[in-house]
Amino acid sequence: MMIGVKNQRDPRDSVHHGGWMMKVICWFVLVILMFFVPNELISFYEATSKFGSGLFLLVQVVLLLDFVHGWNDKWVGYDEQFWYMALLVVSLVCYIATFAFSGLLFYLFTASGHDCGLNTFFIVITLVAVFAFAVVTLHPAVNGSILPASVISLYCMYLCYSGLASEPRDYECNGLHKHSKAVSTGTLTIGLLTTVLSVVYSAVRAGSSTTLLSPPSSPRAGAGKPLLPLDKADHEEEQDKEKPVSYSYSFFHLIFSLASMYSAMLLTGWSTSVGESGKLVDVGWPSVWVRIVTGWATAALFMWSLVAPILFPDREF
Repeated sequence: MMIGVKNQRDPRDSVHHGGWMMKVICWFVLVILMFFVPNELISFYEATSKFGSGLFLLVQVVLLLDFVHGWNDKWVGYDEQFWYMALLVVSLVCYIATFAFSGLLFYLFTASGHDCGLNTFFIVITLVAVFAFAVVTLHPAVNGSILPASVISLYCMYLCYSGLASEPRDYECNGLHKHSKAVSTGTLTIGLLTTVLSVVYSAVRAGSSTTLLSPPSSPRAGAGKPLLPLDKADHEEEQDKEKPVSYSYSFFHLIFSLASMYSAMLLTGWSTSVGESGKLVDVGWPSVWVRIVTGWATAALFMWSLVAPILFPDREF
């Protein structure tokens, strides 16, 4: 419905910003109707939500990469020794936290006397990615910065922990079985907080990525100057209506739709079937693999952001 809204004169602009009473009523009616939806439709939405949740996780990764690169560029742009020292200190703190985190993962999820090869593989792969980030970033041809590499390293290690913490509580390699309720609640809280922040940030960032969809704000070529004051007032009012929208409404609603799918999967443990996910929030092998794969995707996208300018020097990234 909001596809193609480019300026504030479009009637759909008022629909997007106004009519809140009607929107609340419609939302309340939809909540009531959800109790009467057939199970087949719920199963279809479950399958769709798994795909949409994956897209939203990729959006989170892209936003994180955009944030850390922007953070680094801003501090480097000050061109002062204080900010260079701050950049170095933050990077060191992130790396210390990353390696301390990895030691904790080995302690909690690689129990002695059990075959925990899968958990060891997840942790080692993440550590390999961390070292690869540092090596590629410091390579003279890349000319990268250590701050983005350190932040992404810490985030990848967190995703590894989040995935391992979602393993079933009866799995012998999961050392969190004695604190299942607390860990589950903490994982849910962090996940929902990350979702809210990602939605807000993505909506704000949409404004800077829709300039090609917005009409030029400058006066049209060949437009004559108004001769009378009344004409001037009308002309200014006309210009106000022609102002481009500040962000893409369709992208805004798409992000919210994907976020709602992700929240639904987070609350149900990525499955509507009753099992351990019915007792604990976000616990089960589907949750494990979603987070582990998200960590791998984060590593791959960050590496691509480093080597892409070298492979394609004629393109802007």
